[in-house]
Amino acid sequence: MPVSAPRLLVSIHDVGPGFSEQVDRLVDRLEALLGGPRFAMLVVPDHWGANPLQRNAGYRAKLRGWADRGVEMFVHGWFHKDLAEHDGLASFKAKHMTAGEGEFLGLSRGEAARRMREGKALVEDVTGREAAGFVAPAWLYGDGAREALSEVGFRLAEDHFRVWCPSDGAILARGPVITWASRSTMRTASSLFFAGLARTALRPLETVRVAVHPGDVTKTSILADIDRTVSAFARRRPAARYADLVGHQAN
Repeated sequence: MPVSAPRLLVSIHDVGPGFSEQVDRLVDRLEALLGGPRFAMLVVPDHWGANPLQRNAGYRAKLRGWADRGVEMFVHGWFHKDLAEHDGLASFKAKHMTAGEGEFLGLSRGEAARRMREGKALVEDVTGREAAGFVAPAWLYGDGAREALSEVGFRLAEDHFRVWCPSDGAILARGPVITWASRSTMRTASSLFFAGLARTALRPLETVRVAVHPGDVTKTSILADIDRTVSAFARRRPAARYADLVGHQAN
């Protein structure tokens, strides 16, 4: 597929043994909608310090199986949990944009780089292939994390509004990611409203991104909206790989 062609990028976040059943349900759903495993997975090495991938041989084998079928594997933090103290804008983001999940918002460059390197090594060992890139939990990066990205060697990184190449800062895709919130009635309603608008408003974008989370399976309204959204975009553009963005710079 030419790099300039319209594309749909779909990802499953928070993949790991702690959400095995929920991820399986999302995999089945997306495969049915997209005609196969045409999506990425964002792997958390040890979600909240309670679900270490390294100690779960069965789940490691499962990840390798998905990777062998063509699923792209991203490193998604290490713990996902944010234990840092914040002030100023970072404090606002930590409080209002996530529920204690912005692990890389307050890390120093050195600590961020260490967790990135260890996560990259683990995911690559598990899957037997290069990690597709890095996505910070809750898409939140502090200064230290942004600086660390340039030294660790990931090909891609992503936040709420763009995908970029950490080595040179080139923007590979622009536009808000479509995602859903399940942790409160108000947040769910807001995310459903945005997704409804996005199904029309984001059509002109060259690259449309959709991200789903394990918590989405807890609400039938979200699952139905995932079906509507993915189907609406998949009718007009092929489900692609993040790797298709390499060598392409967004306008």
